[in-house]
Amino acid sequence: MSRSYGQYCGLARALDVVGDRWNLLIVRQLLTAPARYRELLDGLPGVATNLLSDRLRDLEAAGVVERRLAEEGNVVVYALTPWGAELREPIEGLIRWSTPLMVRGPGGDRFRAEWFVVALPALLGSRMAADSSSAMGVGVDGRLFQVRSTGSGVEVGPHDGRDLDAVLRADAAIVLGLAAGVLALDDVRGIVDIEGDETAVRAVFGV
Repeated sequence: MSRSYGQYCGLARALDVVGDRWNLLIVRQLLTAPARYRELLDGLPGVATNLLSDRLRDLEAAGVVERRLAEEGNVVVYALTPWGAELREPIEGLIRWSTPLMVRGPGGDRFRAEWFVVALPALLGSRMAADSSSAMGVGVDGRLFQVRSTGSGVEVGPHDGRDLDAVLRADAAIVLGLAAGVLALDDVRGIVDIEGDETAVRAVFGV
């Protein structure tokens, strides 16, 4: 790495690796799925191409990211190493910590629905009923995601076609507020659209 805090401290050494601007957002993208360079560029609005290349090279040299062939086709993708994937826990902690910063809404900031794949498990993991067997959809910006309890946590991903007990459609800020527990379903009745079994929605967002 080009810079170091020069401190024998776990936090300092971790920041030596992931503390540069864009590094953790690159990891956020790769927590969703391995990605081609162009997909990373598209998923990180505002990053310069040369800066993204530099950051990927640094993360690869540090052992956080690796290049591999995609499962389909002779295409190189970037993916997290097993050690890099362990960043999920601290990233989810930062997402939960950010709740007071998110309540004012997006303002002029950009938003991509795919970021829900990392944000919703972080916010719902400690709130969703542990014995919930509900599978519900969340529709935002024309994208549909599915939310399922796995017993050990919450799984969120693009809808794979399996049956859903209910679908909630709302603006991103509303969904995040519900997931973080700063909004209740009764607070937003009339500005969200619920299709199907409302008890399934409450099993996810009502705890």
